[in-house]
Parts: sequence; structure tokens; C-alpha cells
Amino acid sequence: MPKVPKRGPLPTARREVARIEPLVPVTPQTASPAYRLAFEDVDFLLRQDLRPVRLQLELLKPELLQQQYGIKSTVAVFGSARIPSPERAQEALNEAETAAREAPDDHVAARRLSVARRMVANSRYYEEARRFSQIVTQTGVGEHGGDFVIKTGGGPGIMEAANRGAVDVGGKSIGLNIVLPMEQAPNSYITPELCFRFHYFAIRKMHFLTRSKALVVFPGGFGTLDELFEAATLIQTGKIDAIPILLFGREYWERVINIDALIAEGMASPGDKDLFTFVETAEEAWNVIAMFYKLPR
Repeated sequence: MPKVPKRGPLPTARREVARIEPLVPVTPQTASPAYRLAFEDVDFLLRQDLRPVRLQLELLKPELLQQQYGIKSTVAVFGSARIPSPERAQEALNEAETAAREAPDDHVAARRLSVARRMVANSRYYEEARRFSQIVTQTGVGEHGGDFVIKTGGGPGIMEAANRGAVDVGGKSIGLNIVLPMEQAPNSYITPELCFRFHYFAIRKMHFLTRSKALVVFPGGFGTLDELFEAATLIQTGKIDAIPILLFGREYWERVINIDALIAEGMASPGDKDLFTFVETAEEAWNVIAMFYKLPR
């Protein structure tokens, strides 16, 4: 881990605690939770009243560590945690076909078979996300060291594919994992020193946009739509500078989001459609980003 430079003559909190703790006598007063240093008192930090402090800590920790590891800019990759690799998709299809053959009148088995077939088709997005990450990471570790670092939500599916692509070419990548009711573990391809865990969705989404030079959005569900429209709203309202928002898979996105209907109803301006660019391949996506930033292709 890169060493954090010492700032001025003040001792670090760690050094001060190590110095004074052996000198503290054991008494009813010193054994009381009230006597604990505030920053060492987990029970105190977890109080409801300390939520604003926890929000600030959750904002600061990833920011300071990214500075420490030289992360200058990122490319955020969004997409469904449910899209498997082609190998896993084929395995699931084989199992679903077997179950459907054994119970031809089972409606649940028939539905699982239908979904498994869609997942095999959608698994191409896993490969495109992986390939896109390879291209971007090769750019980032070359002339633009620390630039265009892949950043994902840290989970499975499309997120795994993007982090995996960075590993394929010897690069680093970031994962912004989050605590969920059904715990979502980080995928094994994230650079360990850049694998962050969040409690607050709002702070996590802020970190997705911090340093981002582009947002690349693969097919996904509620979470992906939330992340996509948060960014689009911020650009539309001038809260952040315009950056490329690339939607992988025109056929999927035009079925899921009817922007023309919003425009026809007067709920959006015709120019709002220009916030998005449809792409189909990793190479096409990188070309859009390279053109936007006038980079060699």
C-alpha cells in the first residue's frame, strides 16, 4: 500500500493511541464506554445521530484511497448482476432443458427454460463488457497511466465481466460493492486495494460519477436504470459536465425506455435523446469515447 505522507509535527492518531493506552490505569471510569476515544468507539459511531458522520466517512474513504493509488479518471460500467458468462449460461440452459424434458407439463420448468434461453442470448453482453474493459485498461496502463480505470458495482454478471477484462490485460480496476439484504460479495477480479464497500446508495452513486469520463451501460434492471437516470438527470440539469453515456444493445434499450414517448408527451426535450449513444460492440464503444476526448484509436 502506498505510504501516506505525514503532515506537519502532529503525531498520527494511531501513534498517539499506541503511546497512551499502556499508561491508562484500569478503573471503573476508564472501563466505561464513555471514556473511549470517539473514533475508537464503534457503538458510538453506529448511533443513529452519527449518520451524517458516517455519510462523510463513506464519501472520504474511497476518495482518499483512490488518490493514494493514483486514480486520475475512470470509466463506469453498469449492467445486470444476472447476466452470466457464456459458459455459465450454457450450463444453466442444459439443466433447464433436462428439467423441462423430465416434467413437460410443469409450467415453472417451462418458464425457467425460456429464461435460460434468454440468458444464453444475453451472455454476449458479458463478453462485450469483458472485451471493452480490456481495450480501456490497455489504454489506461499505457500512455495515460491512472486514466480510464474501469469502475463497476463490484458484483457478479456484467460487473464481474468488466473487472475480469482489466485482469486479463494486467491492469487494475475498482469495485463499489454495497451491503444488500441478501449479501452481495465482491467478485474476485477487483483489485483488492480498490474494492470498496458501501452502506449508502447515494454515496456509492456519487463515487460512480466522481472521476468518470464515460458511463457504459449494459442491459440491466432496476439498479442499472437507477444509476443510468441519476447520471442523465445530472447532465440534463447541468449539475455535472456532459460525458458520453453509451447504451449497449439498441434493441434492448429501445424496448425498455421509450424516450420518443416522453418527448411526444412533452415530458422531455428533443435534445434529451442526444444524451445517449447506442453501441453494439466493445470497439464501437471505445471509438465513441476516443472521439469525444480526441484520443488516438
